[in-house]
Amino acid sequence: MRAHQIMTRQVLSVTPDTPVLEAANTMLQQHISGLPVIDKSGKLIGIVSEGDFIRRAEIGTGRKRGRWLKFLIGPGKSASEFVHEQGRKVSEVMTPEPYTVTEDTPLEDIVQLMEKKNVKRLPVMRGDAIVGIVTRSNLLQAVAGLARDVPDPTADDDHIRDRIIASIEKSDWHPYGLNVVVRDGIVHLSGVITDDRSRQASIVAAENVPGVRTVHDHLCWVDPMSGMYVSSPEDEEWAKAN
Repeated sequence: MRAHQIMTRQVLSVTPDTPVLEAANTMLQQHISGLPVIDKSGKLIGIVSEGDFIRRAEIGTGRKRGRWLKFLIGPGKSASEFVHEQGRKVSEVMTPEPYTVTEDTPLEDIVQLMEKKNVKRLPVMRGDAIVGIVTRSNLLQAVAGLARDVPDPTADDDHIRDRIIASIEKSDWHPYGLNVVVRDGIVHLSGVITDDRSRQASIVAAENVPGVRTVHDHLCWVDPMSGMYVSSPEDEEWAKAN
């Protein structure tokens, strides 16, 4: 399998000038752990993630070093840490020049890059344009949904996936972070919904695509106010049975 077969295509992003508070709230509300940073020209310039909010002055987790250690690391390092811990814009806390992959990157290469560079997400690029993102969650969904004795996705499966995504994403009820995995005509839908009626609509949209044999629901419901997270009924049943 390759990146384009499991990646999330609907990528939410922020700009370098987005306030840190806004980025943090977006990640909480959308139940995601990282956001690509895109400049005015549409160029990917960084990634802001949960790890960038661990050391923050607001919560009292800024680094505290003794006088001698400060002397040893030098003023430059201390200055950079101050900006990261107290900066108010995404550009001041993000990780610049993120590692990326292409649509045709094999999953084996993606996993090796994630392990080697200790990253949890990789933007998927087509030239200079970001067309998706592969996260550890995408890999987990592929394993959980497709770990069975069936062939790898075919060209027909890829066409089915494209049609399902196009059908669902054109609606105003589409799940956020929609991910569709298809193998041998068997469809696995995942993503975040804030209204449970979107679940059935997504399933129906997928079922109406020619070539679809079965649709499995992995859409999770998130309360936009409290952030409470509920797995799909199908996943809940599977968890009880196992």
